Order: sequence, then C-alpha cells, then structure tokens
Amino acid sequence: MTEHEISKIFSTVVLDHVIPARTPWSGVVRKGQVIRIIDLESQQAVDALFYNAHAYHERYSAQDTLVNQGAAYISTGTSLYSNEGNVLMTVVADTCGRHDTLAGACSCESNTVRFGHETKYMHACRENFLLEVEKYGMSKRDIVNNVNFFMNVPILQNGELVIDDGLSDPGGYVDLRAEMDTLVVISNCPQVNNPCNGFVPTPVRVVIGDPVSL
Repeated sequence: MTEHEISKIFSTVVLDHVIPARTPWSGVVRKGQVIRIIDLESQQAVDALFYNAHAYHERYSAQDTLVNQGAAYISTGTSLYSNEGNVLMTVVADTCGRHDTLAGACSCESNTVRFGHETKYMHACRENFLLEVEKYGMSKRDIVNNVNFFMNVPILQNGELVIDDGLSDPGGYVDLRAEMDTLVVISNCPQVNNPCNGFVPTPVRVVIGDPVSL
C-alpha cells in the first residue's frame, strides 16, 4: 500500500507497523479509528484477540458473534461482539471474502496431537498470545477463542473443519472500525505443519488511523 493509497483511506495515521513472521504484536485502537491488517505476501493467517481497552474482563466472544450474525464466517459487515453483548469492532472492508473464528489458535500441545511429538518444540500462536497479554497483566486464563484472519477453514457436510490453502492475494486486507477503545492482540501465525500460512510464514502489516470522512 503506497502513501497515496494510505492518504485516501486515513486522514491521520497513528501507527504503520510490519509484524515479522512468527511474532506477536498488540496495540490499542481508539473508538472511531480503523485498523487495516494487510497480508503482504498472501496466504498468511493472522490470529487476533480483542479486549475492552479499559476493562480486560470484557473480551471477544466467538459464540456471541456467530449467533448475532447467523453465519459461520467473518467478512464485511460483521460485528465482533464481546462476552458482555457489546460490539468491540466492525469489519468495514475486506478483500479476502471470509475469515475463520472456529478453528482456534495453534499451540504446542495441539501441534503434538495433530502432527506428532517431534513438533511440540515449535513456537505457536497460543505462546505468542501469552507473551503479549502478559504485558497487560493478563494470563493464559484470559486467552479465549480468536479470529483467524485470512485463514481458510471450510466446513464439510459432516461438520468437520478443514484447514485449507488460504484465499487472500498479495496485499489483501481487512479493515476493522473500533466501536469502543479496543486492545488488539495479534499472533502472526508461525504454523508450518498445515497450509494456513502456505507452509512458509511471512510478515504482515498493520496500519491504524482516523478514517477519511465520506
């Protein structure tokens, strides 16, 4: 995304940051601001958690989100609900088409179960989340079901979830508008044992700013 493209979307940019492959990041998006998450090279899963920035006990609820929208996937128009029934963020633009909130985050334990004991040492999203939420005085008890942006998880007719090749193109993005001050915690997924990252984790970019008024 060029500076000209940024200026068409944001009147003021407060953060423009590249998250290296396999690493975590967090930041607060103020009410009314937009965060754009950009899949720079394509097929990179971005695991994300959301918290009320002033009361961390209020956080993203996959269950409330799915019930309120009546659909299994997240895309333009989806409101991300909290466990207290409030809207944390709204998806206002999306080039990918759909994002997962059912498959959860990879962990050392799930790697072992799914891919063999020899993979337990591999870094995973749950560990990234834990490293990041500890900065805010939270612990593993505060890590809940997350959104997997750009992750393609088809639901088979028998109800089984399948992690398949990603759908996003290079430079694909999703824009989320904060409906309250929201702490966003991201794990740029390090998984290499399934195709959620095309087997090669890559950097992603986050831009936060005040949107241009229409």
